[in-house]
Amino acid sequence: MPSRQAVEAFAKQLETGDFVGAIEQFYTPDAETYENNADPTVGREKLVAKERGVLAAFKEVRAVRIGPSLIEGDHVATRWTFSFTNAEGMTRTLDEIAWQTWRGDKLVEERFYYDPKQLGR
Repeated sequence: MPSRQAVEAFAKQLETGDFVGAIEQFYTPDAETYENNADPTVGREKLVAKERGVLAAFKEVRAVRIGPSLIEGDHVATRWTFSFTNAEGMTRTLDEIAWQTWRGDKLVEERFYYDPKQLGR
């Protein structure tokens, strides 16, 4: 079960924009992430590379946590709003639920649930 302190530190790191650092610090080497029902991305190194690619595609990416993270045993649920601003200054917003499985104070699996149509608006 993760400590509240670890979950809060992880969220704070995302809110300050240190997405890559959060992966490096909090994910296990064999961590998996899933975008909705797509095949997983497996391994911290691949997750870092994927995140760097996303960040390189935008001028700015911002994360805002909506409400508290809910912790129950090894599971954490958090609602997020992500804003992606492209080079032309257009911002798209994504409302997402992150469902995480932790092993102690490290993330082993994360599933992101969102409506991809949000990014097309």
